[in-house]
Amino acid sequence: MLKSIDPILTPDLLWLLASMGHGDDLVVVDANHPATHIARSTSSQRLIQLPGMTMETAVRAIMSVYPLDDFDPDPVRVMAPVDDPDRVPDVQRAVLAEIERASGGPIAPGKLSRPDFYRAAAAGFGVVQVGDSRGYGCFLIRKGVIS
Repeated sequence: MLKSIDPILTPDLLWLLASMGHGDDLVVVDANHPATHIARSTSSQRLIQLPGMTMETAVRAIMSVYPLDDFDPDPVRVMAPVDDPDRVPDVQRAVLAEIERASGGPIAPGKLSRPDFYRAAAAGFGVVQVGDSRGYGCFLIRKGVIS
């Protein structure tokens, strides 16, 4: 155990977060996502699995150590629901509330179609798959700099 570090942040997850540079995208996805396949295409080729927790719990822990890119107009992007791209699923609301709490301000996420999200995720740095089964819990979170 480390002092002041959320125990959800496993050694492998801490390595992934610390290895990222500013402008890199962290891919955080739900249990339904083809994370193993996508992770093979990322820069780190790493898949970190966090079974048995909700998306907002995982993102709360990540955001406790992760600087959000405040130079990018869309530092957070989500997968838009296929059936209604304007709908904001409950899981996205919950996660965005955690990101807003950590960043200290409102976040209007960019919305990507399913195919565009998969392409952007494959170009990310690494993938964190959470055991949450709620659909559309798929996020790209761009790393900023610590100032």
